[in-house]
Amino acid sequence: MNPKQAAAEHGAGLVKSGMVLGLGSGSTSMLMVQAIGRKLREGTLRDVRGVPSSSGIAAVARESGVPLTTLDDHPALELNLDGADEVDPKLGLIKGLGGALLWEKIVATASRQVVILVDDTKLVTRLGTKAPLPVEVVPFGWKTHLAFVESLGGKPTLRTEPDGRPFVTDEGNYILHCRFDGGIANPIELEARLLGRAGVVGTGLFVGVAHQVIVGRADGVEVLTRKG
Repeated sequence: MNPKQAAAEHGAGLVKSGMVLGLGSGSTSMLMVQAIGRKLREGTLRDVRGVPSSSGIAAVARESGVPLTTLDDHPALELNLDGADEVDPKLGLIKGLGGALLWEKIVATASRQVVILVDDTKLVTRLGTKAPLPVEVVPFGWKTHLAFVESLGGKPTLRTEPDGRPFVTDEGNYILHCRFDGGIANPIELEARLLGRAGVVGTGLFVGVAHQVIVGRADGVEVLTRKG
């Protein structure tokens, strides 16, 4: 079993019958949802419903036989299983390279426990050293944010589709991919500065969100738990 599959299977093993849980987005989350669907078909899980964090993972859930519901019907979730693009030593995260960061954060905020599933290539000493930081902005006036992000030390570029059109999120917004030389020195301060600007609706910084991170490795999984 490869590390990503190992993390996904471990995450699926945390799900109990009768749960309503958040379903994260991305490649590891897709494997996790498929594993939950298999357990439902085998009968080892029953009466499980998921709140999807993107239209993409909703499609995977339907294909896998995982029943779906909404936060309107279940505004408090017991468990959220999701992936990440980077994980630092304090379990701070960068998420959203799949384009679902806003919905992912809403689902995570509604969850009593947030468990992140990654392979060991996602571990970093400082956030922003490998992955760009996704920042979700409304389309109106999006170019006005470029100089602002640069003033914070970032190098922003608009995420686009292969044909050059802007990538559009499930919420109808655009995404700026922001690179920071040497990584992000103070994620909490950067998050506050970005969210304080009109037109910025979310960032891929998830600090103090994850309770556990399941790290898939070639020889199995490692469970990291947030302290404090």
